[in-house]
Amino acid sequence: MAATTIAATLAACNDSDNESGILEPSLTDNVETFVLATSVTDGDKTANVLLSSGSLTDGSVTAVNNGLVNDGATEWVCHSDKYLYALTYNQGNAGTTRSYVLNDRGEITARPAEYKVTRFTSFGKFGDYIISASTGNGLTEYADANGNLPKMFLLTWLNVEQETATQSDSGLKELYTSENYCGNGEYATLSGFLESGGKLYSAAIGMGLSAYGCAIGNGQYVRPGFEDLVKQESGGSGSGAYVKGELTGTQYPDECRVAIFDNEKLEGRKLIRTDKISYACGRYRSQYYQTVWAADNGDIYVFSPSYAKTATDPRQQTKLDAGVVRIKAGASEFDPNYYFSIEAQSGGKSFLRCWHAGGNYFLLRMFDRPFSESGYVATQLAIFDGDTGKLTFVSGLPSPYTIADFGKMPYVAGGYVYIPVMTTGSYPAIYRIDPASATATKGLNVETTTVTAVGLLKL
Repeated sequence: MAATTIAATLAACNDSDNESGILEPSLTDNVETFVLATSVTDGDKTANVLLSSGSLTDGSVTAVNNGLVNDGATEWVCHSDKYLYALTYNQGNAGTTRSYVLNDRGEITARPAEYKVTRFTSFGKFGDYIISASTGNGLTEYADANGNLPKMFLLTWLNVEQETATQSDSGLKELYTSENYCGNGEYATLSGFLESGGKLYSAAIGMGLSAYGCAIGNGQYVRPGFEDLVKQESGGSGSGAYVKGELTGTQYPDECRVAIFDNEKLEGRKLIRTDKISYACGRYRSQYYQTVWAADNGDIYVFSPSYAKTATDPRQQTKLDAGVVRIKAGASEFDPNYYFSIEAQSGGKSFLRCWHAGGNYFLLRMFDRPFSESGYVATQLAIFDGDTGKLTFVSGLPSPYTIADFGKMPYVAGGYVYIPVMTTGSYPAIYRIDPASATATKGLNVETTTVTAVGLLKL
């Protein structure tokens, strides 16, 4: 069946009508539709297909002779219910990005522009922009006496209205340098971009000391007792590569810093710090998942999975639980009276990533066992209530032993969260989660191999 579906989807060019049940949320206007980023795999062949549906709560949709074949994406981003962006990450190289809209017949259509974006490890939105970011080497003119290059933020701004891509100017060293970003000598990377109250929020993640930073003041930023962690030769590969003279991994795992900017250019930076949680980001290979989210009332919730517990060296492991702190709406400091432990309510388990789920609720993709155990996988979901600080595991989902994956981009509307769920032995389905009761109900069946994202597009 998979081989037949592959052949059929590769022959398909346009969306076709899909009839489905009329349960909330359902659409009756032919110039708006739910869109699903899917793929169908058979052996080593994969077809990526964008499908449309009039409902997420009932019926089924198939990729056979249906949908818009595309190149796929590492991350899908919906902007203002009007644009769907495919952000592509190609093993450290520049990826091809393009966007999709609805035409006047309600069909998903690729926009004409296609462009390269700088390698990214995180992304987010601000105003008319989707921002992607990573940290890499600066210009050779900034090299120290030993030829070591300072680390810089490498950013791309995608203007969704103008359909343009602009990259950061590495010559603006004062604005985009990543060295000594938090005042402790370490260079940083940024995780996620959140717009709230006219400001831009991002978690600043300490990455350790680059060879450039290690050499400053003959090693003045190397903490006493950490000297043996400085690499004596280059090695590693991929996201784990390092160079001689570098100290990889933060020396300060028991703190979290959030940067607050005036605009998308990262101007007007203010850094705030708390020692209640470790750094705020989910991690998977080289990707840093956003864990800083705004509630509907403007309060900012900062989640830490305490990923530093997985560090190899005990000196670089955090002692802090996976937990949550808060920045009140309009404030520029952490709320001193707000903290909740996730681990204390989950049997010591942490989470891979999280999303705002409407109101003061947040959806967490939980691991099935603590970091202290081996083989942990993120096959459970939980709801965190920002008002009460209570964590509740979601009921009504398939058995965690049969869940293979969740979608990366849920859809939130009408007090519910809609998330793709992939299980072994059956097609994916969209599940509707009621955050107030932490219950899930099976909805739309999607006859494909995977569903990466679900969203809404309007003309």
